Amino acid sequence: MGHVSLVIVSHSRKLAQGVTELAAQLTGPSVCIKACGGVEDGELGTSATDIVNAILACPEDSPVLLFFDIGSAFMNCEMALELVDEATRSRVQIVDAPLVEGAVEAAVSAGLGHSQDQVIESARRARGQAKILGR
Repeated sequence: MGHVSLVIVSHSRKLAQGVTELAAQLTGPSVCIKACGGVEDGELGTSATDIVNAILACPEDSPVLLFFDIGSAFMNCEMALELVDEATRSRVQIVDAPLVEGAVEAAVSAGLGHSQDQVIESARRARGQAKILGR
């Protein structure tokens, strides 16, 4: 199995691209990170079809973790999983973690070659991490 891949799903194309850029800076080329945000006309929103395409753009031997910003993005992630075949669905997981901090922690963990479960745990731990140390 390859490195864990990440798909960043946001209502904002710019936010998805920015989180992807930040996470990619910390991992190097070994981790596939795809941005998926906005809708066709450039407005805010998410698309299950776009999420499917982002999943399919990740290496076939790679587990894929979906990170999302708010509720309806989660629903479109779920819908995307209904649109892919069972083999693809079995390697994709939606992660309940902070979008920015969780994706960054996950990217670093994936870059270190950690397992899918370890990468998910790193992302979830980001929820409780203080941003200002000593306070």
